[in-house]
Amino acid sequence: MIKFDYKGVSSDVIGEENGLDIEKEFSDYHDRITQIIADLNQRKDKPGQWLQWMNLGYNEETVWYVKEYASMVENRFDNILVLGIGGSALGGLAMTEALLKPYWNFLTPKQRQNFPRIFFLDNIDPDSMQSLLEMLDLKRTLVNVITKSGSTAETMAQYMIVKDMLEKELGDEYRKNIVATTDKQTGILRQLADQEGYKTFVIPDDVGGRFSVFSAVGLLPLALVGIDIDHIMQGIKDMDLALKNTDIHNNIAAQNALIHYLMDTKKGKKISVMMPYSSRLRYVSDWYVHLWAESLGKATNNDGNIVHVGQTPLKAMGATDQYAELQLFNEGPNDKIINFVRVENFDTNLEIPKIFEYTGIGYLGGKTINDLLNAEADSTKVTLSNHLRPTVTITLPEIDGYNLAQLLYMLEVQTAIAGELYNINTFNQSGVEQAKNYTYALMGRSGYEESASEINGKLLTV
Repeated sequence: MIKFDYKGVSSDVIGEENGLDIEKEFSDYHDRITQIIADLNQRKDKPGQWLQWMNLGYNEETVWYVKEYASMVENRFDNILVLGIGGSALGGLAMTEALLKPYWNFLTPKQRQNFPRIFFLDNIDPDSMQSLLEMLDLKRTLVNVITKSGSTAETMAQYMIVKDMLEKELGDEYRKNIVATTDKQTGILRQLADQEGYKTFVIPDDVGGRFSVFSAVGLLPLALVGIDIDHIMQGIKDMDLALKNTDIHNNIAAQNALIHYLMDTKKGKKISVMMPYSSRLRYVSDWYVHLWAESLGKATNNDGNIVHVGQTPLKAMGATDQYAELQLFNEGPNDKIINFVRVENFDTNLEIPKIFEYTGIGYLGGKTINDLLNAEADSTKVTLSNHLRPTVTITLPEIDGYNLAQLLYMLEVQTAIAGELYNINTFNQSGVEQAKNYTYALMGRSGYEESASEINGKLLTV
């Protein structure tokens, strides 16, 4: 199991002004945390609660269908192209970057064991889109278009462009190069997929995009490039069992949720930094930023009161950002809590040769890059502590599907518990929807004429 260390937020370490009396807080919130965990697990099967993501680890039917399809298309395609934005792309991107061999798309087919390259087109920048589409042999590319609503403007614009290009190259056969992941019954993409005859996978009801990584949204791209999704599912199930424990002393998601909540509300730590010490976990930070920001940044609470709550998540990378952000973390405003993510055992042990021993860098010889990275992480943690900055550390035994799934699922449950502590609706995103509606209006979508008039007027003043 992954491990969680919260000593770096203790008042014994960083003082009472910035730290917490952990045992007292765990005791004070013990009953509240017990109630929250029990309530989440009781509500997860009820329609309309948006907690079905808590059941995804047990969805053997989806796993079977995903594996069957991946087997059917094996060796047929050189490339997988995922069209999606936000939760439709970030989970799959985070997991493939972590679990595939580094620089996967640069490897030869033999080095990839004939599994395809994978690309996530998660933005609508015209230059990058055009460059990627020109580079790919679309005849040998399987396109996975992902949107639950089927009306996401960015994803559907991508789809329209790619569909047109495929049809021009392949004629009626282009349909075999598209697989859609969308709502079971409703939405424009569901309608088009049924009409065009695409293979489809379902995004379950009551699963929001930022919590969808363990549905077909994430599992299908993983399976298509040969990642063992059974190993991932086992990691979720084992972590889910551990996180059903209602005792905060034995529930790491509850511990970090409460720590973040108290750091925000009692200690003024308005920023949550996610800082993995592994390049393979780089996009886990992006996924976390989306999860934490969209779930907890809310104007009103469940009682209808204006509260404007939510920490701002910030991504950083160890050791790279020790030369970019650490100066600010140490000596700037003391308004952050830093989440370190460490890896005990890397796949590679890379030794530094014993050369230049007569110079000031000779001390590095005979050590390993692993030693250096661990020394960087340890020194950063101690330096932050010296400056009275709170830190927590999550440690993975190694980077594999089992442990990565545990990490992501733990962060999902942590987010849900934090939302209950804030007394907000963790699963809506009205602040995002307004921007979506304005985009529809500016692009001339029918039914949004009033919004178009409103936004055009405001554009003259902002």
